Amino acid sequence: MVSPASPEFQERLDAHVREMVAFHFSDETGSPFWLDFKKKLDFDPRDRIRGFADLSCLGFFQDEWLRCREPRVFVPRAFKDKPIYVFETGGSTGIPKSRINIEDFRLDYTAFSATLPDKYFPKGADWLEVGPSGPRRLRLAIEHLAQVRGGICYMVDLDPRFVIKLIKWGEMAMMERYKQHVIDQALTLIKAHSSIKCLFTTPKLLEALCEKISLEQAGITGVFCGGTEMTPQFHRFAVEELCGPNVHFAPTYGNTLMGLAVGKPRVPEDKYAVIYYPPAPRAVIEVLDPKDTSRTVAYGETGRVCLTTMTKEFFMPRFLERDQGEREAPSVGFPYDGVRNVRPFSELNQTVVEGVY
Repeated sequence: MVSPASPEFQERLDAHVREMVAFHFSDETGSPFWLDFKKKLDFDPRDRIRGFADLSCLGFFQDEWLRCREPRVFVPRAFKDKPIYVFETGGSTGIPKSRINIEDFRLDYTAFSATLPDKYFPKGADWLEVGPSGPRRLRLAIEHLAQVRGGICYMVDLDPRFVIKLIKWGEMAMMERYKQHVIDQALTLIKAHSSIKCLFTTPKLLEALCEKISLEQAGITGVFCGGTEMTPQFHRFAVEELCGPNVHFAPTYGNTLMGLAVGKPRVPEDKYAVIYYPPAPRAVIEVLDPKDTSRTVAYGETGRVCLTTMTKEFFMPRFLERDQGEREAPSVGFPYDGVRNVRPFSELNQTVVEGVY
Protein backbone atom coordinates (compact mmCIF):
# COMPACT_ATOMS: atom_id res chain seq x y z
CA MET A 1 0.00 0.00 0.00
CA VAL A 2 1.39 3.40 -0.97
CA SER A 3 0.10 6.52 0.77
CA PRO A 4 2.76 9.14 0.00
CA ALA A 5 0.80 11.91 1.70
CA SER A 6 0.78 10.17 5.08
CA PRO A 7 4.10 8.74 6.27
CA GLU A 8 2.81 8.87 9.86
CA PHE A 9 -0.02 6.52 8.95
CA GLN A 10 2.37 4.21 7.11
CA GLU A 11 4.44 3.93 10.28
CA ARG A 12 1.32 3.17 12.32
CA LEU A 13 0.18 0.58 9.76
CA ASP A 14 3.56 -1.16 9.72
CA ALA A 15 3.60 -1.28 13.52
CA HIS A 16 0.10 -2.78 13.50
CA VAL A 17 1.21 -5.42 10.97
CA ARG A 18 4.14 -6.42 13.18
CA GLU A 19 1.85 -6.70 16.20
CA MET A 20 -0.72 -8.84 14.34
CA VAL A 21 1.90 -11.12 12.77
CA ALA A 22 3.55 -11.63 16.18
CA PHE A 23 0.17 -12.51 17.68
CA HIS A 24 -1.10 -14.87 14.98
CA PHE A 25 2.17 -16.75 14.48
CA SER A 26 2.90 -17.19 18.19
CA ASP A 27 2.52 -20.72 19.56
CA GLU A 28 0.81 -19.25 22.62
CA THR A 29 -1.78 -17.03 20.91
CA GLY A 30 -2.06 -18.05 17.25
CA SER A 31 -4.78 -20.10 15.59
CA PRO A 32 -4.33 -23.72 14.44
CA PHE A 33 -4.61 -22.55 10.82
CA TRP A 34 -1.77 -20.02 10.96
CA LEU A 35 0.45 -22.14 13.16
CA ASP A 36 0.12 -25.00 10.67
CA PHE A 37 0.74 -22.54 7.83
CA LYS A 38 3.97 -21.41 9.54
CA LYS A 39 5.29 -24.99 9.65
CA LYS A 40 5.17 -25.14 5.84
CA LEU A 41 7.29 -22.02 5.41
CA ASP A 42 11.08 -21.92 5.29
CA PHE A 43 11.10 -18.73 7.35
CA ASP A 44 9.45 -17.33 10.45
CA PRO A 45 6.94 -14.61 9.46
CA ARG A 46 7.67 -12.80 12.70
CA ASP A 47 11.25 -12.23 11.49
CA ARG A 48 10.52 -11.63 7.81
CA ILE A 49 7.50 -9.34 8.00
CA ARG A 50 8.42 -5.87 9.22
CA GLY A 51 5.68 -3.88 7.51
CA PHE A 52 2.61 -4.04 5.29
CA ALA A 53 4.54 -4.53 2.04
CA ASP A 54 6.20 -7.65 3.47
CA LEU A 55 2.85 -9.47 3.75
CA SER A 56 3.32 -10.45 0.10
CA CYS A 57 5.72 -13.17 1.27
CA LEU A 58 2.66 -15.08 2.52
CA GLY A 59 1.01 -15.08 -0.90
CA PHE A 60 -2.70 -14.44 -1.38
CA PHE A 61 -5.28 -15.68 1.09
CA GLN A 62 -7.35 -18.30 -0.72
CA ASP A 63 -11.13 -18.22 -1.06
CA GLU A 64 -11.56 -21.94 -0.40
CA TRP A 65 -9.86 -21.70 3.00
CA LEU A 66 -12.96 -19.97 4.35
CA ARG A 67 -15.37 -22.16 2.41
CA CYS A 68 -13.91 -25.60 3.07
CA ARG A 69 -12.11 -25.41 6.41
CA GLU A 70 -13.93 -25.61 9.71
CA PRO A 71 -14.14 -22.08 11.14
CA ARG A 72 -12.79 -23.37 14.46
CA VAL A 73 -9.27 -23.64 12.97
CA PHE A 74 -9.18 -19.85 12.71
CA VAL A 75 -9.89 -19.30 16.43
CA PRO A 76 -6.69 -18.01 18.08
CA ARG A 77 -5.51 -19.98 21.08
CA ALA A 78 -5.69 -16.75 23.05
CA PHE A 79 -9.50 -16.86 22.66
CA LYS A 80 -10.14 -20.59 22.90
CA ASP A 81 -12.34 -20.15 25.98
CA LYS A 82 -14.34 -17.23 24.59
CA PRO A 83 -17.84 -17.57 23.08
CA ILE A 84 -17.43 -17.64 19.30
CA TYR A 85 -19.77 -16.31 16.62
CA VAL A 86 -19.62 -17.60 13.05
CA PHE A 87 -20.81 -15.20 10.36
CA GLU A 88 -21.26 -16.11 6.70
CA THR A 89 -20.94 -14.27 3.42
CA GLY A 90 -23.82 -14.15 0.95
CA GLY A 91 -23.32 -17.59 -0.56
CA SER A 92 -24.14 -16.42 -4.09
CA THR A 93 -21.18 -18.33 -5.56
CA GLY A 94 -21.60 -21.67 -3.76
CA ILE A 95 -20.61 -22.62 -0.24
CA PRO A 96 -20.60 -19.43 1.89
CA LYS A 97 -17.33 -18.21 3.35
CA SER A 98 -17.32 -18.18 7.15
CA ARG A 99 -15.55 -15.81 9.52
CA ILE A 100 -15.24 -16.24 13.27
CA ASN A 101 -16.07 -13.26 15.49
CA ILE A 102 -15.89 -12.46 19.16
CA GLU A 103 -15.88 -8.68 19.57
CA ASP A 104 -14.82 -7.42 16.13
CA PHE A 105 -18.31 -6.58 14.93
CA ARG A 106 -18.89 -4.47 18.01
CA LEU A 107 -15.56 -2.69 17.66
CA ASP A 108 -16.16 -1.99 13.95
CA TYR A 109 -19.62 -0.53 14.45
CA THR A 110 -18.66 1.44 17.55
CA ALA A 111 -15.97 3.13 15.43
CA PHE A 112 -18.45 3.66 12.60
CA SER A 113 -20.90 5.28 15.00
CA ALA A 114 -18.45 8.14 15.50
CA THR A 115 -18.72 9.01 11.79
CA LEU A 116 -22.50 9.50 11.82
CA PRO A 117 -23.84 13.06 12.22
CA ASP A 118 -25.88 13.33 15.41
CA LYS A 119 -28.22 15.82 13.75
CA TYR A 120 -29.57 13.12 11.43
CA PHE A 121 -28.82 10.01 13.51
CA PRO A 122 -29.83 11.40 16.91
CA LYS A 123 -28.53 9.82 20.08
CA GLY A 124 -31.36 7.99 21.84
CA ALA A 125 -33.38 7.49 18.65
CA ASP A 126 -34.51 4.02 17.62
CA TRP A 127 -33.45 2.20 14.46
CA LEU A 128 -35.04 -0.06 11.88
CA GLU A 129 -32.93 -2.62 10.01
CA VAL A 130 -34.49 -3.91 6.78
CA GLY A 131 -32.14 -6.34 5.07
CA PRO A 132 -30.19 -9.58 5.33
CA SER A 133 -29.77 -10.99 8.83
CA GLY A 134 -29.72 -14.77 9.34
CA PRO A 135 -26.12 -16.06 9.32
CA ARG A 136 -24.63 -12.64 8.58
CA ARG A 137 -23.08 -10.31 11.09
CA LEU A 138 -25.22 -7.42 9.85
CA ARG A 139 -28.12 -8.06 12.20
CA LEU A 140 -26.05 -8.08 15.40
CA ALA A 141 -23.89 -5.24 14.12
CA ILE A 142 -26.77 -2.86 13.36
CA GLU A 143 -28.37 -3.75 16.68
CA HIS A 144 -25.10 -2.93 18.43
CA LEU A 145 -24.86 0.35 16.51
CA ALA A 146 -28.33 1.33 17.73
CA GLN A 147 -27.42 0.39 21.29
CA VAL A 148 -24.13 2.31 21.21
CA ARG A 149 -26.13 5.38 20.19
CA GLY A 150 -28.66 4.86 22.98
CA GLY A 151 -31.50 3.36 20.94
CA ILE A 152 -33.10 0.03 20.25
CA CYS A 153 -33.32 -1.68 16.88
CA TYR A 154 -36.35 -3.21 15.18
CA MET A 155 -35.66 -5.87 12.56
CA VAL A 156 -37.16 -7.03 9.27
CA ASP A 157 -35.30 -9.90 7.63
CA LEU A 158 -34.59 -10.38 3.93
CA ASP A 159 -33.34 -13.81 2.81
CA PRO A 160 -31.13 -13.03 -0.24
CA ARG A 161 -30.47 -16.72 -0.91
CA PHE A 162 -34.19 -17.25 -1.43
CA VAL A 163 -34.30 -14.22 -3.74
CA ILE A 164 -31.40 -15.67 -5.75
CA LYS A 165 -33.31 -18.94 -6.16
CA LEU A 166 -36.43 -17.08 -7.30
CA ILE A 167 -34.40 -15.22 -9.93
CA LYS A 168 -32.74 -18.43 -11.16
CA TRP A 169 -36.15 -20.10 -11.37
CA GLY A 170 -37.54 -17.19 -13.36
CA GLU A 171 -40.09 -16.50 -10.62
CA MET A 172 -39.92 -12.74 -10.96
CA ALA A 173 -43.53 -12.19 -9.90
CA MET A 174 -42.94 -14.22 -6.74
CA MET A 175 -39.73 -12.26 -6.09
CA GLU A 176 -41.73 -9.04 -6.31
CA ARG A 177 -44.33 -10.42 -3.89
CA TYR A 178 -41.59 -11.41 -1.46
CA LYS A 179 -40.07 -7.91 -1.67
CA GLN A 180 -43.46 -6.40 -0.92
CA HIS A 181 -43.82 -8.77 2.03
CA VAL A 182 -40.57 -7.34 3.43
CA ILE A 183 -41.62 -3.74 2.75
CA ASP A 184 -45.04 -4.28 4.34
CA GLN A 185 -43.38 -5.38 7.57
CA ALA A 186 -41.13 -2.31 7.52
CA LEU A 187 -44.10 -0.01 6.99
CA THR A 188 -45.95 -1.59 9.90
CA LEU A 189 -43.03 -0.94 12.24
CA ILE A 190 -42.46 2.63 11.04
CA LYS A 191 -46.13 3.48 11.55
CA ALA A 192 -46.28 1.79 14.95
CA HIS A 193 -43.11 3.34 16.44
CA SER A 194 -42.64 7.07 16.04
CA SER A 195 -39.34 6.69 17.92
CA ILE A 196 -37.73 5.18 14.77
CA LYS A 197 -35.59 7.93 13.25
CA CYS A 198 -32.72 5.93 11.74
CA LEU A 199 -32.88 3.32 9.00
CA PHE A 200 -30.48 0.74 7.64
CA THR A 201 -31.47 -0.90 4.39
CA THR A 202 -30.21 -1.80 0.92
CA PRO A 203 -30.58 0.24 -2.29
CA LYS A 204 -33.34 -1.88 -3.81
CA LEU A 205 -35.32 -2.04 -0.58
CA LEU A 206 -34.91 1.69 0.03
CA GLU A 207 -36.34 2.43 -3.39
CA ALA A 208 -39.25 0.04 -2.79
CA LEU A 209 -39.94 1.60 0.62
CA CYS A 210 -39.94 5.12 -0.82
CA GLU A 211 -42.54 4.09 -3.37
CA LYS A 212 -44.90 3.70 -0.40
CA ILE A 213 -43.98 6.57 1.93
CA SER A 214 -42.06 9.81 2.25
CA LEU A 215 -39.17 9.14 4.61
CA GLU A 216 -39.28 12.69 5.95
CA GLN A 217 -43.01 12.59 6.62
CA ALA A 218 -42.57 9.20 8.31
CA GLY A 219 -40.07 10.75 10.73
CA ILE A 220 -36.90 9.16 9.32
CA THR A 221 -33.94 11.56 9.52
CA GLY A 222 -30.97 9.34 8.65
CA VAL A 223 -30.46 6.43 6.22
CA PHE A 224 -27.40 4.18 6.38
CA CYS A 225 -27.35 2.12 3.19
CA GLY A 226 -25.17 -0.52 1.59
CA GLY A 227 -25.41 -3.24 -1.03
CA THR A 228 -24.29 -4.36 -4.46
CA GLU A 229 -26.49 -1.82 -6.24
CA MET A 230 -24.74 1.20 -4.72
CA THR A 231 -23.73 3.05 -7.89
CA PRO A 232 -23.15 6.77 -8.56
CA GLN A 233 -26.52 6.83 -10.30
CA PHE A 234 -28.30 5.35 -7.30
CA HIS A 235 -26.32 7.58 -4.93
CA ARG A 236 -27.64 10.68 -6.71
CA PHE A 237 -31.16 9.26 -6.94
CA ALA A 238 -31.17 8.45 -3.22
CA VAL A 239 -29.89 11.87 -2.16
CA GLU A 240 -31.99 13.97 -4.51
CA GLU A 241 -35.20 11.95 -4.87
CA LEU A 242 -35.61 9.27 -2.20
CA CYS A 243 -34.26 11.14 0.82
CA GLY A 244 -34.40 14.81 -0.07
CA PRO A 245 -32.60 17.66 1.69
CA ASN A 246 -33.76 16.86 5.23
CA VAL A 247 -32.84 13.15 5.40
CA HIS A 248 -29.13 12.29 5.53
CA PHE A 249 -27.96 9.47 3.22
CA ALA A 250 -24.82 7.59 4.31
CA PRO A 251 -23.57 5.03 1.75
CA THR A 252 -21.26 2.29 3.01
CA TYR A 253 -19.28 -0.65 1.67
CA GLY A 254 -18.86 -3.59 3.95
CA ASN A 255 -18.85 -7.34 4.18
CA THR A 256 -18.34 -10.14 6.65
CA LEU A 257 -14.60 -10.32 5.95
CA MET A 258 -13.69 -6.64 6.16
CA GLY A 259 -16.08 -4.94 8.49
CA LEU A 260 -17.36 -1.56 7.39
CA ALA A 261 -15.85 1.08 5.12
CA VAL A 262 -16.94 4.68 5.58
CA GLY A 263 -18.26 6.72 2.69
CA LYS A 264 -16.36 9.92 1.96
CA PRO A 265 -18.50 13.00 2.69
CA ARG A 266 -20.13 14.31 -0.48
CA VAL A 267 -18.52 17.23 -2.28
CA PRO A 268 -19.72 18.59 -5.65
CA GLU A 269 -16.50 17.76 -7.49
CA ASP A 270 -16.96 14.04 -6.81
CA LYS A 271 -20.19 14.07 -8.84
CA TYR A 272 -21.87 11.46 -6.63
CA ALA A 273 -19.04 8.95 -7.02
CA VAL A 274 -19.27 6.42 -4.20
CA ILE A 275 -15.92 6.64 -2.41
CA TYR A 276 -15.04 4.41 0.51
CA TYR A 277 -12.22 4.26 3.03
CA PRO A 278 -11.67 1.06 5.05
CA PRO A 279 -11.33 0.93 8.85
CA ALA A 280 -7.53 1.03 8.68
CA PRO A 281 -5.30 -0.26 10.11
CA ARG A 282 -7.71 -3.05 11.09
CA ALA A 283 -8.57 -3.52 7.42
CA VAL A 284 -6.71 -2.23 4.36
CA ILE A 285 -7.85 -2.05 0.74
CA GLU A 286 -5.48 -2.19 -2.22
CA VAL A 287 -6.51 -1.91 -5.85
CA LEU A 288 -4.36 -4.25 -7.93
CA ASP A 289 -3.76 -4.77 -11.63
CA PRO A 290 -5.80 -7.91 -12.44
CA LYS A 291 -3.21 -8.90 -15.07
CA ASP A 292 -0.31 -8.44 -12.68
CA THR A 293 -1.42 -8.62 -9.06
CA SER A 294 2.05 -7.64 -7.86
CA ARG A 295 1.31 -4.11 -9.11
CA THR A 296 -0.86 -1.55 -7.36
CA VAL A 297 -2.66 0.54 -9.97
CA ALA A 298 -2.24 4.31 -10.16
CA TYR A 299 -4.72 6.66 -8.51
CA GLY A 300 -7.86 6.82 -10.64
CA GLU A 301 -7.02 3.57 -12.45
CA THR A 302 -9.36 0.58 -12.33
CA GLY A 303 -8.24 -2.64 -10.68
CA ARG A 304 -9.31 -5.56 -8.54
CA VAL A 305 -9.98 -4.96 -4.85
CA CYS A 306 -7.57 -6.75 -2.53
CA LEU A 307 -8.55 -6.84 1.13
CA THR A 308 -6.31 -7.39 4.14
CA THR A 309 -8.00 -7.79 7.52
CA MET A 310 -5.82 -7.73 10.62
CA THR A 311 -7.39 -7.99 14.04
CA LYS A 312 -6.46 -10.22 16.95
CA GLU A 313 -9.53 -12.32 16.20
CA PHE A 314 -9.04 -12.69 12.47
CA PHE A 315 -5.98 -12.45 10.22
CA MET A 316 -6.62 -12.50 6.46
CA PRO A 317 -3.73 -11.07 4.42
CA ARG A 318 -4.24 -10.15 0.77
CA PHE A 319 -7.58 -11.61 -0.21
CA LEU A 320 -8.68 -10.91 -3.79
CA GLU A 321 -12.31 -9.84 -3.62
CA ARG A 322 -14.78 -10.36 -6.44
CA ASP A 323 -15.04 -6.58 -6.73
CA GLN A 324 -13.32 -3.96 -8.80
CA GLY A 325 -13.09 -0.18 -8.55
CA GLU A 326 -10.81 2.81 -8.96
CA ARG A 327 -7.95 3.50 -6.56
CA GLU A 328 -8.72 6.60 -4.52
CA ALA A 329 -6.08 8.88 -3.02
CA PRO A 330 -5.98 9.75 0.69
CA SER A 331 -8.24 12.63 1.67
CA VAL A 332 -9.13 14.77 4.68
CA GLY A 333 -9.72 12.47 7.63
CA PHE A 334 -8.48 9.43 5.72
CA PRO A 335 -4.67 9.42 5.44
CA TYR A 336 -4.62 6.23 3.37
CA ASP A 337 -5.97 4.75 0.14
CA GLY A 338 -9.64 4.24 -0.58
CA VAL A 339 -11.65 2.84 -3.46
CA ARG A 340 -14.17 4.47 -5.79
CA ASN A 341 -17.33 3.01 -7.35
CA VAL A 342 -17.01 -0.61 -6.21
CA ARG A 343 -18.76 -3.07 -8.53
CA PRO A 344 -18.53 -6.77 -9.45
CA PHE A 345 -15.18 -7.81 -10.92
CA SER A 346 -15.78 -8.18 -14.65
CA GLU A 347 -13.18 -10.88 -15.34
CA LEU A 348 -14.45 -13.56 -12.98
CA ASN A 349 -15.63 -16.65 -14.82
CA GLN A 350 -18.50 -17.24 -12.42
CA THR A 351 -22.22 -17.04 -12.77
CA VAL A 352 -23.25 -14.69 -10.00
CA VAL A 353 -26.72 -13.32 -9.44
CA GLU A 354 -26.07 -9.67 -8.62
CA GLY A 355 -28.51 -6.95 -7.70
CA VAL A 356 -30.35 -8.93 -5.03
CA TYR A 357 -29.87 -6.04 -2.61
